[in-house]
Amino acid sequence: MNLFCAIDLHSNNSVAVIIDHQDNVVFQQRLPNDIQTIEAALLSFRKDLHGVAVESTFNLPSTLSA
Repeated sequence: MNLFCAIDLHSNNSVAVIIDHQDNVVFQQRLPNDIQTIEAALLSFRKDLHGVAVESTFNLPSTLSA
């Protein structure tokens, strides 16, 4: 299955959405801005994910640092 993920990054949380090739939402969740939490939430989809896009206007470097 081909899946695609978009993450909308906010100052203290992110909203991750995964859709399939027919634009059906297969996952949607608000997550804290913690890279381990985000990775864990997306892990079960890893083999089918063909891309992850992150929308951010300012916070990406400071909030997702490991």
